[in-house]
Amino acid sequence: MDSSSIPISPRRLRSDLYSFSCQDESTTPSVISVLASLLERTMARNARISRKCGLISSKTCVFDCDETLDMTIQSFLERIFRYTHVAPPVFVVAYIYIDRLCHFHSEFRISSSNVHRLLITTIMVASKFVEDLNYRNSYFAKVGGLMTMEMNKLEVDFLFLMGFKLHVNVSVFESYCNHLEREVSIGGGYQIERSLRFMCGEEISSNEREKRDLDRRLARIVGCGSH
Repeated sequence: MDSSSIPISPRRLRSDLYSFSCQDESTTPSVISVLASLLERTMARNARISRKCGLISSKTCVFDCDETLDMTIQSFLERIFRYTHVAPPVFVVAYIYIDRLCHFHSEFRISSSNVHRLLITTIMVASKFVEDLNYRNSYFAKVGGLMTMEMNKLEVDFLFLMGFKLHVNVSVFESYCNHLEREVSIGGGYQIERSLRFMCGEEISSNEREKRDLDRRLARIVGCGSH
């Protein structure tokens, strides 16, 4: 599908939802490159495992496609970002959803035959959870190279596979941010915890903040003592 055939409709979005300059449309958030790298490594590992056992549950085959997109994960994520303008926290939440799906269905293996449909589905659902304004399913379908009916079915199937467990609290979000930030060099963090907290309307009380700071200090002490 020719990406140039999809026009970009301008949307007014709050600048604090982004960890980069909103004026520079050519800028791609770092989370995309990190997520692509993680998924590629996961797929390579799963390919080795599949050659040995090859067991996949029929319930999670809903994402499989006989004709895979001739597009790298990096390019596909950049395409989604370019045409949907979803904020960086959406990609983090989508990653959390993928991790949960793999946890709920241990037999599921991310592969080249399902990764594109899995990504467009999780990002669309994450966008609905995180952002106030969203494109229709039909638009996400065009971006992902799907028919609207396919996109709708994938969304419903995904929700049932997840048991409708879509809520992501701030502490969980931050833990995944830390995991992703460890994948990049020093200074490559995303600084998006505040954005998700603002969008979800969650406020951390002073007691919770003090407890979290104490936990972090204890973690550093334990970490130093273990060396």
